[in-house]
Amino acid sequence: MTETPGGRPVPPPSRYGRAPMPAAKRRRLTMLLGGAAVLAALVVAVLTYQRFEGVDVEGETVAYEVIDDRTVSVTISVTRKDPARPVVCIVRARSYDGAETGRREVVVGPSPAKTIQVTTRVSSYTRPVMGDIYGCGTRIPGYLAPP
Repeated sequence: MTETPGGRPVPPPSRYGRAPMPAAKRRRLTMLLGGAAVLAALVVAVLTYQRFEGVDVEGETVAYEVIDDRTVSVTISVTRKDPARPVVCIVRARSYDGAETGRREVVVGPSPAKTIQVTTRVSSYTRPVMGDIYGCGTRIPGYLAPP
């Protein structure tokens, strides 16, 4: 064994491993890692908020009525942050087993109210048992946009 300048013996590192980190250094490292974890959690929270709370348009099914073996009438309620902006909603017909049997895209034009109701008919290739809304969005495809 060798001795330090203070006279204390130093055990051989090959046998006992290296000396533990000083307490002050451990404390600084712990605070640094804790701060990094808090910062990462804050970034994740901000990104999640922007992703899920920034919904520009929402749609929900209000009612549906099966008209005949190939048609269902669906009434939807559309709520927009900016009612002056047109949106598109996808409305669908569904069969007894839940499969989508028909679909229609509906453009909801500008209006003075934030929430409006729209009724449309959806054709189905087999007998529909219900109609519902798949979703709404602000990007209107070119083939639906007015000239």
